[in-house]
Amino acid sequence: MAVPHYTDAHLRDVLTRTRTVAAVGVSTNQVRPSYYVARYLSLKGYTVIPVNPVYAGATVFGEEVLPGLGDIPASRDPIQMVDIFRRSDQAGAVVDEAIETLVDRGLETIWMQIGVIDEAAAARAEAKGLTVIMDRCPKMEYQRLFGELRMGGINTGIISSKLR
Repeated sequence: MAVPHYTDAHLRDVLTRTRTVAAVGVSTNQVRPSYYVARYLSLKGYTVIPVNPVYAGATVFGEEVLPGLGDIPASRDPIQMVDIFRRSDQAGAVVDEAIETLVDRGLETIWMQIGVIDEAAAARAEAKGLTVIMDRCPKMEYQRLFGELRMGGINTGIISSKLR
């Protein structure tokens, strides 16, 4: 399985135009990556809809955890991105549910977290006109592309004239 390549401009475009994210597989455990990635996105102004049948009914980031993508009320703002925190062998089912329930409601992007690659599911999503990003983390890409990683001593290659 080849690791996909995405240009910085492409990733920046997705992160800039997206405002609402369904985080599938989010945990209520604050030390789990799915929790702190979703929390980070919510702190950056994204509306994050947590989705996980294990924690359905709990509240994180001011939002009720829903059991599935199909349980997101039609009255909600369009879910522009589905961020998948599932193993690669489970990603296809999430993509299929997203296509079935959210494509006609404004879905634009399927984002699979680091280590999650499902080329067949990506092809199905792309056939429906969706943007697909695999094996990347939106939190890390946001930090890298918008100059936040330098605060941790990491050279992002982005020149900034911001005064500290």
